[in-house]
Amino acid sequence: MRRPVSLYGLTFSLPLLIWQLLFFVFPLVFLVALSFWTVRNFRLEAGFDTVNWVTMFGRPVFWQAYATTLAMAAGAAALTSALAFPCAYAITFKLSPAARRWAVFLMVIPFFTSYLVRVYSWQVFLSDVGIINVMLGWIGLGPFRLLNTIGATMLGYMTLGFPLVVLLQLFSLVFVDRTLIEAAHNMRCGRLRTVFAVVIPSARVGLVIAALFSFILCFGDFVSPIYLGGGDPTTLSILITDTTKSGQQWPRAAVIALTMIATLMVVAFLAVRFAYKGRTK
Repeated sequence: MRRPVSLYGLTFSLPLLIWQLLFFVFPLVFLVALSFWTVRNFRLEAGFDTVNWVTMFGRPVFWQAYATTLAMAAGAAALTSALAFPCAYAITFKLSPAARRWAVFLMVIPFFTSYLVRVYSWQVFLSDVGIINVMLGWIGLGPFRLLNTIGATMLGYMTLGFPLVVLLQLFSLVFVDRTLIEAAHNMRCGRLRTVFAVVIPSARVGLVIAALFSFILCFGDFVSPIYLGGGDPTTLSILITDTTKSGQQWPRAAVIALTMIATLMVVAFLAVRFAYKGRTK
């Protein structure tokens, strides 16, 4: 039966509704409207014209940036999730409750530091005269080109998403039924097989949501592709910046932004559907 809507509930949900309207719905509506405006003599003119959509979707550079961004974000999400899982598993099943609380605290600490500062610190390590190349020089290797590469960009993506993914996976693994693990061991199921047959399916929702958050963060990131990847290859976030600098083409930048939002919504819908697939209501 449907529960009646009370004035008490509406009162306490009103701030959330206002927040969503002011900072999500209204800006999104404005962005959609802006994508149909035109720029003449470096001035925005309100109107309804699909020239911005036709122009951007007709440019190969847009689709190249789209494919690059999608592939790099998916790769970073998969790699981050794979590396974070052993860490989250060890914290959940191998540490005492007190040690687990300290591990969670250490995972939260990186969020106290600006992401931009962490990226700048990676430049110190990855530059041609950085710490890594200097250490390699001591054993007669290098210098290697580590900065301004795709690998450096992926490292920046992992710096952004790794702590969050570990925390989300950890919170999911904590609620795995330990009796299922014990039953698997009683049936002489090895540890590795138990992880893939019992632990991962039981924590599937949290693992998928963690990977989804990593993908979302990487898909829209601008800092790592610029400061660690050198802007090559071009991602959608870089393309937005270049578009706004080229003749103040804010409407075309809005087209790119809306494409990114639509992509993230589709990916989020598919990920959540996969996460809850086969679960009883």
